Amino acid sequence: MSRRKITEDEVAHVLADPEQIMVVREGREVFQSRFNVDEPPKTYLIRVFVDIDRTPVDVVTAYRTSKIAKYWRTDE
Repeated sequence: MSRRKITEDEVAHVLADPEQIMVVREGREVFQSRFNVDEPPKTYLIRVFVDIDRTPVDVVTAYRTSKIAKYWRTDE
């Protein structure tokens, strides 16, 4: 997370109140939310991959991307 400049607070916020949750495979989900970062503000998507089939759940990885349209799912 430090290498990708993502704070623990940002990851905690995504996990506590995700805008979207997608199933990757059985036992693994992606929690994602949009954030405004930097000056001037730019919108990024923070994606947190979580193994939910464990107790406690494991955060596998997290990253920030500007390619929101690539990962964002809209209701059809």
